[in-house]
Amino acid sequence: MKKTILIAGFAALMSTTAIAEDVGVSMARFDDNFLTVLRNGIQSYADENGIGVQIEDAQDDVAKQLDQINNFIASGVDAIVVNPVDTSATQAMSDAAAAGGVPLVYVNRQPINLDSLPDNQAFVASNEVDSGSLETMALCDNWAAEGKSEVNVYVMQGQLSNQAAVQRTQDIYDVIEAGKCAVKVNVIDQQTANWSRDEAQNLMTNWLSTGAAFDGVIANNDEMAIGAIQAMKAAGIDMASVQVGGVDATQDALAAMQAGDLDVTVFQNAAAQGSGSLNAAVALAKGEDVEQTVWVPFELVTPSNIDQYLSKN
Repeated sequence: MKKTILIAGFAALMSTTAIAEDVGVSMARFDDNFLTVLRNGIQSYADENGIGVQIEDAQDDVAKQLDQINNFIASGVDAIVVNPVDTSATQAMSDAAAAGGVPLVYVNRQPINLDSLPDNQAFVASNEVDSGSLETMALCDNWAAEGKSEVNVYVMQGQLSNQAAVQRTQDIYDVIEAGKCAVKVNVIDQQTANWSRDEAQNLMTNWLSTGAAFDGVIANNDEMAIGAIQAMKAAGIDMASVQVGGVDATQDALAAMQAGDLDVTVFQNAAAQGSGSLNAAVALAKGEDVEQTVWVPFELVTPSNIDQYLSKN
């Protein structure tokens, strides 16, 4: 069971005939564009395959999410799918599910205990080592194409308790320090905006008030990139003069790219992660062998290939 696979297409993953009648799903939060697509992917797969799902909103509350998991176990669900609020708090969730004998699948956010998951638990997501790397290298190429040899940038981080935010930020420095960037990159400042468009707009406004010259913003997700763009446009900055990158390729992000405001994003197939996690949960409930780690590939999105992604989310 303890294997890792990379899936380019999803026919191999979607092979389970669903018999589980009830799967409990705890989402970190409902109020998030990307997680909404993920949640819809779970619901759509459930509807298409006759699986009963109970999807609950943890509202970014770790204690509430653990209560939801315990309630699912007590109510006798066949399996559980979790999009964790805090990836450092997943050991308690795994322990609870294991004690209750209920299969559990983490989706999108990597659990801290990934290397020690019980055999009836799994993880379906995209490899964050690729996300920030693709984003950063594409921005570097854009700066080089503009004839720049050195740039100053701001970095916007997601929630610091989230493994994806930590890894995507590390990816930026890995690209820079490994000499993969075609230009020299100086990070003026980096702060968290907690995946939020509003918080990112406020953070960018504060950065702009310093008057520091900068060449771009590297954001851990699209919502923060859009918030940064809104602040820059409100300040009268010509978006053609800066490079802005995000991750997720949400519909709002693609619209911003079509408008010429967002330069780079990275498609994360939320719907496939959602359907894949539910499929894995059903298979585990049937006692079938399931790959313990399933990577759904990230894909770079730029103005040159955006047409391929407009209908994917």
